Amino acid sequence: MHIDAPLKKKPRVLDSFLLPFIQSRSFPYLWLSQLISMLGGSVTTVILPMVVYSLTGSTTMMGLVMSAYMLPYVLMLPLSGWIVDRYDRVRIMMLSDIVRFIVMLAIAVLIFSDVLSVPMLFGLVSLYGLMEGLFQPAYSAVRATVFTPDIRNAANALTQVSNQGVRLIGPVLGGLIVSSMSASYGFGLDALTYLISYLCLLVLVKKSLISHQNKPETSTSNSTFTWKREFLEGITILKGHPWLWITILAFCFINICYTGIIVILIPWLFKVHLGLDPLAYGIGITCSGVGAIAAALLFGSKRQWHHRGIIAYGAVILSGVALLTMTFITSPIALSLLMAVEGFGLMIFGLIWETSLQELVPPEAFGRVVSLDLLGSFALLPLSYFLVGWIADQIGGVITITIFASIGLAIVASVLCVPAIRRFQ
Repeated sequence: MHIDAPLKKKPRVLDSFLLPFIQSRSFPYLWLSQLISMLGGSVTTVILPMVVYSLTGSTTMMGLVMSAYMLPYVLMLPLSGWIVDRYDRVRIMMLSDIVRFIVMLAIAVLIFSDVLSVPMLFGLVSLYGLMEGLFQPAYSAVRATVFTPDIRNAANALTQVSNQGVRLIGPVLGGLIVSSMSASYGFGLDALTYLISYLCLLVLVKKSLISHQNKPETSTSNSTFTWKREFLEGITILKGHPWLWITILAFCFINICYTGIIVILIPWLFKVHLGLDPLAYGIGITCSGVGAIAAALLFGSKRQWHHRGIIAYGAVILSGVALLTMTFITSPIALSLLMAVEGFGLMIFGLIWETSLQELVPPEAFGRVVSLDLLGSFALLPLSYFLVGWIADQIGGVITITIFASIGLAIVASVLCVPAIRRFQ
């Protein structure tokens, strides 16, 4: 080793983030595909609540719209895991991109024509959720094979940094679009990004960069393995790792509390309760992205982290405290800072979770396991979205945020009492 190592410290950190581009021919195309589609998605994140609240003004209706998105997503997951482990994962992603392009374009045209109704929105959002339920396990499985151990931390962190970087632009852009033009332009932009994402994946297929990774190796014929047996194989893998199954079970309930607040009540807090401009909400989402980027840069700067169980759940506590504190704040600046803290905590947890999945789960079963992960985490979200919205209409949004944030923090604290979680390295 060179004695002047301190002088090279900065370039080495930078080199660790460039490593995925240097060592993997597949990574740049996969990274670019998701990055572009994330831009449109981050714009829609801001615009969709504004559209729903403009049409109805009801948190209950916002909850129902999100339930219409999540229910097909959840129902698709048990089947999509099996599909992803049987068929070409990149082509599954391409199919999902095309359908989502059509959905977003349809919403844009309906808003532009001033004929969008709540039932139409329900139907289109449901189809979008179905495709998300197919896409996410496929994308996670492709990442697990492309992100090899030598680039894993850097690739995961770089992916999240770039995605969050786009989210810095998207929410503000979405707020500007709603404030100065029409929501139809935002949905049109989202549609365009899915089309570009499809073209990036098409290049990936044409160049056959990951053809050997898309088809899991199974020596046994399809006829001897039923869908049920393969589904149970995923459960068996999870049962062998307490960190995995306990966390999935815990987040089945933590997500009810945190996600219900973030998706349903934070937009309400900005737009309805405080009467702020949509741009203020966009800036708040952007600050959440800034916090997430800081977390990803911190995580990606090291190849190995110890005490990951304590760090991961400690970060979730940090996010919960930020959400709880928002109920006492009226300043847009302070709210944005709290959203940065919320984004930081959830990103730290997400990166530790993603890395541990890639380390512990065999590639040939990754689709099934990640679909079980998503199923466990999101199974109750359709109920959560409706419940949070309905309760907020009955007792008030501020009280609802306080209740759900407190319950979430109590669940996290109870999970930290489990030795297998605290000792996870």
